[in-house]
Amino acid sequence: MKTVAVTRIGSLRDPDETTRGRVGVVDFPEQPLGPEDVRIRVAYAAICGSDPHLAEGFFGTDVPIGLGHEISGVVEALGERAHRSGLKVGDRVAGNFLRFCGTCRPCQDGRQQFCENIQDYNRPGMAETITWHASQVYRLPEDVTLRKGSLLEPTSVAVRIADKTRIRVGDRVLICGGGPIGQLVLQVMKRNGATSLTMVEPIAARREMALRHGAEHVIDPVAEDQDARAALITGGRGYDVVIDASGAPRAAQGLLDLAAKGGVVVYGAMYPETFEMPLGLSSYLYLKELTLTGVFVSPYAFPRALQILPHLDVDELTAAVFPLDEVDEAFAAHVAGVHPKVLIRCNDLEDVSS
Repeated sequence: MKTVAVTRIGSLRDPDETTRGRVGVVDFPEQPLGPEDVRIRVAYAAICGSDPHLAEGFFGTDVPIGLGHEISGVVEALGERAHRSGLKVGDRVAGNFLRFCGTCRPCQDGRQQFCENIQDYNRPGMAETITWHASQVYRLPEDVTLRKGSLLEPTSVAVRIADKTRIRVGDRVLICGGGPIGQLVLQVMKRNGATSLTMVEPIAARREMALRHGAEHVIDPVAEDQDARAALITGGRGYDVVIDASGAPRAAQGLLDLAAKGGVVVYGAMYPETFEMPLGLSSYLYLKELTLTGVFVSPYAFPRALQILPHLDVDELTAAVFPLDEVDEAFAAHVAGVHPKVLIRCNDLEDVSS
C-alpha cells in the first residue's frame, strides 16, 4: 500500500541535501480490519505544520515514519460490529486520527487527551487506505466536499482552542500566526463574538487572507511596533484573549505583554523541545493574573467541529493539491510557504457533496 513516510531524519529546511530530512512514498502493509473497524479509501490528506517536526525526530527516529492525520475519504469496508453509528460502505467521511480507549484512568476521568493507549490506532493517513476504529470516524455533511472534509481535524483544534480561551461575547481577541490553524481559529473566534479581532503575522498574503475572513486589524510584527499597535487598538487595555498559533519561540514571550489584566493566553502550537520561555511570575501571574494554557489534541471537539465546518470558508486552504506520487514537490511547497495549505490527493475519488 502506497504510504507517505519520513525516510531520513533531519530538517526539511536544511540547505545541505546530504543531511536534509527526506519524505517519500514507501510500501506499507494494509492494516487489518477488526470487528469494530472501518477501512477508508483516502481521498485527500492535508499536510500539517507538525509533519516537518516528525521528520526532525520529534516523536522518534526509527524510519520509515508514516505521515498524515488530516484526511477525508470514502468508506470501503466495515467490520462486523462497525455499524452501530450508522456508517455504510460508500459514505464520505473524515475523522480523528487518535482513538481514545475509554478504559484507562485519564479516559474515565474525562481527560481523553492523556489516554494511555492513544497510539493504538495512530496510523498514517497519507496513504491509499487507512483503517480506523469506528469511534474515530465521522460522516461528512452533505454540503461538505471531500477537500473541505480533510480539514475536520484542524477545525477540531480551532474548536478546542476556543474552548480553552473561555471567550465571552465582546472579548477583545488577538491571534498570532496566520497559518492554517490561525486562520481557522480566526473564523471560529469571530463566530464566538470576538471584537478588536487582530491577526499578528509577518507574511503580507496571510494578513490579507485574515482580513478577508473576519480580522478587524492586522499587525506586521517585523515592520511595526506590535506593542504600540495593540495598545492603540485596545485603548491601552490589552486583549482579553491572546492565542499563539505560530509555534515561533521569538513570538511566544512577547504575547504576554499584549494580554489584558486577567486575560487568557493559549499556546496552541508545537514548539521546539529545547525552547524554554523566561516567565516573570511576578509580572504576569501575580500582578496581571494571566491564565496560561496550551493545547495538545482535541477530545470531545470533533462533533462540534463537524457542525461548524460547513459554515467556514476554507477554499483558500484547499486550493493547492498534489498527487500522491508528487509528495516531494508537495512538501517542498509546504516548507517554502508557497500556498496557505497543501493537500495530497491519495486516490482519484469524486470530490462533490452527496
